[in-house]
This record gives sequence, structure tokens and C-alpha cells, in this order.
Amino acid sequence: MLHSLIEQIVSLIWNLWYTGIFLMMTLESSFVPFPSEIAMIPAGYLSSTGEMNFLLAFISWTLWALLWATINYFGGYYFWRPVIKKLIESYGKYFFIKMNHYEKAETYFRTHGAITTFLARFIPAVRQLISIPAGVFQMSYPKFMLYTGIWAGIWNLALMTIGYIAGENTALIKEYSQIILIWWVTLIILIWWGYHYLQKKKK
Repeated sequence: MLHSLIEQIVSLIWNLWYTGIFLMMTLESSFVPFPSEIAMIPAGYLSSTGEMNFLLAFISWTLWALLWATINYFGGYYFWRPVIKKLIESYGKYFFIKMNHYEKAETYFRTHGAITTFLARFIPAVRQLISIPAGVFQMSYPKFMLYTGIWAGIWNLALMTIGYIAGENTALIKEYSQIILIWWVTLIILIWWGYHYLQKKKK
């Protein structure tokens, strides 16, 4: 079943060319829980056969990810921010939410938003939504773009490399994906621990 699904995705990307990548990136960056692995691994495979340019696909996907992250960020900044504040003022007391809770969240995001945004990007479903609170709580936009760009580059390169090396070997794809998952979890723990250690040392 997995092999059949990968064949269909490869066929779709091939038929739509780079447009296929853009369409799947649009889904992955929206509220739809569409895993980027489904598009980027086949894109890596097509690069290995010479039917797609690895560098062009990588750059296209990464820039598209940054564009949608920006759209979601400013959607949170200009639309959801006033809506949420209005809801708290009007109905917050019924849910034991006060404006100072919002202000604390805003302070947290302005202080720790960069590391939070970066690590949240590695969590499925959460990575599609993290851009919105980053905008709502007015995280520095240059920092937001820097850490989002670093994540997108690492993530896309890893997935495309799996497809490039493993090709159509679904067993190998699964093995490499599991290895990368272990590395991701280890990396997240180490970065989070190191960040808090440095924060405590500063104090």
C-alpha cells in the first residue's frame, strides 16, 4: 500500500512538475495535516533519476515554506491578535482567562519565541500552526524568518536526501525515516536542555 501511494505521489509530482511541489507545500503549510514527507521524499527520488533538479526543487520548496509562514505570521499579527484580545475581554471570565494571561504569553513569546518556533517546527501538526501564535504575540519577524528558514532548510534537505538515496526502496525509506526521527528527537531534547541551561546561567 505504501509503495502504491509513493508511486501515485511520484506520478503526480512528475505530471505537475514543480507545480506539484507548490500545491503540496500549500497543503502542508495550511491547517490541513499533510505531511511534507509525502512530497519531498519522492521529489528526492525524481532528482536521482534526473527527472527533477535537486537544487531547484529544494530552493522552491524552502522559499514556498517561508512565504506561507509569512502569510500565517501576519494573519496572526493583524487578524487573530485583535480577535483573541476581544474574545478575552468579552468572554475570558467564563473560562478563567484574564488579559494578564495573554500578556504573560506575549512576554514569553517575545523572550523565547525563537527557540519555541524552531523546535515546534519538528512536531507534526504543530509546525503548520506555530506561525500564527508567533504573529499573535508579536515575535520579532526577522528572528521568526531566520529560525523558520533554518528549520525548512534542514527538514527539506533531509527528506530529499532520503528519497535521493533510497529511491523506490520503501523498506530503506522507512529505515532512514526512523533514523532521522531518532536524531530529531535527540536534537530537540539537546537544544531545549542547552537553551534552558544557558538561560539559567545568565540569571
